[in-house]
Amino acid sequence: MKKIFVILLFVCAFTYARQIEAPIRFAIIGDRTGNAQPGIYEQVVSEIEALKPDFVLTVGDMIEGPASDTIEINERWQEYKSLISALSMPVYYTPGNNDIWDDVSHLFYIRYAGKPYYSFDIKGVHFISLDVSRYESSSEIPAEQLQWLINDLNKNKKARHTIIFYHKPFWFDEILENQPDTLHSIFVNHGVDAVFNGHFHKYFSEKIDDILYTAVGSSGGGAGIGLSGIQFHYTWVTIDKNGITITPLKKNSVITWDEVTAQQVKTVDKINLSGVNFNNSVRINQSMKVVDSLIYVKIANISDFVLDDTITWQNQDNWTVMPKTLPVTLPAKDNYETAFKVNNRGELYPAPVFNLNFPYAKDKEYKLEKHLPINRIALCNKAFNPVIDGKINEPFWKNPISKLYAPDGGKMNGDSTWFYYAYDTDNLYLGAICREQKIEELTAKVTEHDGAVYGEDCVGYFLAPNRDTIYQIYFNPNGVVFDQKIYNNGYYADREWNGVYEVKTDKGDDFWSIEAEIPLEQVGIRAESGQEWGINFRRKQKRLNSAVDFQVPIQYDPKTYGILIMK
Repeated sequence: MKKIFVILLFVCAFTYARQIEAPIRFAIIGDRTGNAQPGIYEQVVSEIEALKPDFVLTVGDMIEGPASDTIEINERWQEYKSLISALSMPVYYTPGNNDIWDDVSHLFYIRYAGKPYYSFDIKGVHFISLDVSRYESSSEIPAEQLQWLINDLNKNKKARHTIIFYHKPFWFDEILENQPDTLHSIFVNHGVDAVFNGHFHKYFSEKIDDILYTAVGSSGGGAGIGLSGIQFHYTWVTIDKNGITITPLKKNSVITWDEVTAQQVKTVDKINLSGVNFNNSVRINQSMKVVDSLIYVKIANISDFVLDDTITWQNQDNWTVMPKTLPVTLPAKDNYETAFKVNNRGELYPAPVFNLNFPYAKDKEYKLEKHLPINRIALCNKAFNPVIDGKINEPFWKNPISKLYAPDGGKMNGDSTWFYYAYDTDNLYLGAICREQKIEELTAKVTEHDGAVYGEDCVGYFLAPNRDTIYQIYFNPNGVVFDQKIYNNGYYADREWNGVYEVKTDKGDDFWSIEAEIPLEQVGIRAESGQEWGINFRRKQKRLNSAVDFQVPIQYDPKTYGILIMK
């Protein structure tokens, strides 16, 4: 009996050792949505299927959210499940902010993807997927989930490796900014080996306290070509007796795990933020005229390397910039100021683009491009005895803005539109007339506040009274509203904010119009003559699938907006 027991013990030990040493190969798919690019995710799925990993994990943002219609949510999940049906291996999901944004979407996630946070084991390696979809920092994660995480780590502390997935890389803005990170503290105390995230649509990595942190870039969501030189990719991970090997992959493109570090991304973010600052802007009056102007530029070399390059301006025949080129040599941590003479003699767009290469690491440069700052002016007239009835017929409705541009700065595509503005001390008044040659095809099906008005015929406003917080407000032809408050250049959006409005609309044979009164008390300001607000606005025409804008591109940075002047 003793001999048999020894043999069994040997067999079990041998089997366990073989299980641990057997390589694990899995693929991680990045964000699909957040301006999903047609065909890209399908290509990624096809490539992964050809490589036959043991299994696949996602880092979130699989469907395009948010959506208020449950039928639409259901259809988006069915579309996604169809996209990944080509994968013959198991798929493990991680929720992103486009997958879960409220309690209803949470239920749909469970139906199609399973538990939002969970764990599993494969060949002696422990995997954990967390749900941070509705939180903006590690400190916001509910205590219930954190306690579950700690308990799960304690139960599996003998695992050969522990690997964790969650959508938003809080560590990027917490650890790297010397801020507390609740999750990182837990990971360090419980021997976590690697962490994978998504959300930013760009690849970067960092080793922090012996933990391999990796932000997986876009696998289909809108993205530029980042520092890695790869626009869309997925990540291949091998775990064997030599440890964990992480390799970002795209067809014919392979880079090393540490090709782009999080610290380098931080440096480039700071270059984008403060490397070039325009101290003033070019103002365009309502007659679309600009006189010769001097634009003052401050350049800051925030790196530890010498900046040695030439400023160049890319501009078309519609603008002149003098000088067009200017050599610059700038020591590390030094500043430089200069000025350029600019003039416009045609269309505003395309605007001139400032170019300068900044060092961000040894033998690595980042090309910073910035458009010449343009501020179109819209006049806001004093209102007298306004009647909100949807008809733009009071005498104070004058000086309309009708010169609008396609989102790329091209010529307006759509029927004519006129935007009007007026004010009194306590209220802002918005008026718009939208020509529609086929009024019977007008799309306005949303009936509830904060529904997807922005996907229909609508007019939209971006109001920044103090040039910091933005109030984004859309109205459809029935006067239904979508609104939200946006902070920190678009990083935070409060969709729970709901404004108070008096709104009326009107329709004719070939137009629809809207009047709206917005009490200013709710945005903490009173209107006075001479005030200047940041403003941008647009019209969407569903029949033509078009949008036309006041200033382009529409962004969530008030500095890029036009100026609403109270007359």
